[in-house]
Amino acid sequence: MELSGEKMDRKGTISLIVFIISIAFIIYALIFNPPEWMVIGISIVGIPLSVLSFGLMIMARAKKEEEDDRRREPFIGY
Repeated sequence: MELSGEKMDRKGTISLIVFIISIAFIIYALIFNPPEWMVIGISIVGIPLSVLSFGLMIMARAKKEEEDDRRREPFIGY
């Protein structure tokens, strides 16, 4: 049972790291003046990754009434 909780914590941690990295790349592209091809690459990769990782962070958090259900069936909601 504890393994499923660890997996959810790991997913939340990885999502947070990916979110921070993608937001850092987006801010870099906005503040500094990188070449045009870098801005396009950052926007193609960074924006979808930031939205995806933010959604996964929100999904990884369990509400108080859902914690027991997620322990029994950890893949509900994913």
